[in-house]
Amino acid sequence: MISADVVKELREKTGAGLMDCKRALAETNGDMEKAIDALRQKGLASAAKKSGRSASQGLVYSYIHMDKIGVMVEVNCETDFVARTDDFKNLVKDIAMHIAAANPSYVSREEVSSETLEREKEIYRGQVENKPPQIVEKIIEGKLEKFFSDMCLVDQIFIKDPEGKKKIKDIVTDAVAKIGENIVIRRFTRYQLGEGLAKAESC
Repeated sequence: MISADVVKELREKTGAGLMDCKRALAETNGDMEKAIDALRQKGLASAAKKSGRSASQGLVYSYIHMDKIGVMVEVNCETDFVARTDDFKNLVKDIAMHIAAANPSYVSREEVSSETLEREKEIYRGQVENKPPQIVEKIIEGKLEKFFSDMCLVDQIFIKDPEGKKKIKDIVTDAVAKIGENIVIRRFTRYQLGEGLAKAESC
């Protein structure tokens, strides 16, 4: 028998519906972590269904860190109502703070030009040129994934995740499941004081 307190705790942790929480706990014999995973998997499925829907509302949010780093980010949702909710605003704020800290170059891997990818691959090939061809390709594939996780916002590990496992795309997917609308990070700009300027040489 699953107690009401356990169901309430799961609901508070996930934002899922009462019956969904009861069902997930029953399916996992009351194991909280497994129930959370089960709900996330269902959330992923519902998020995938929503991803094709138009997202033309949202927020442009600005964040300044210690007067040294500035970020502007546009995050879209489907309705102005959702754009005004605390859940959505907090998500956008977290994304802006992450951009300030992690300094991505692209929103997603789809933005990386074919020329850049080829240049990266050539560098990687030069690093492993003495290995068998099939091994080289696997190494290049792994290094490209590392490149994406370093340079692409949605593939970066979220700086506020204590376990260091959730990527930005995971927190967006979680928000889609909770809020019930498609959410898209459209674009961002990041400025750092003095970036691109040659430092004056000391006399």
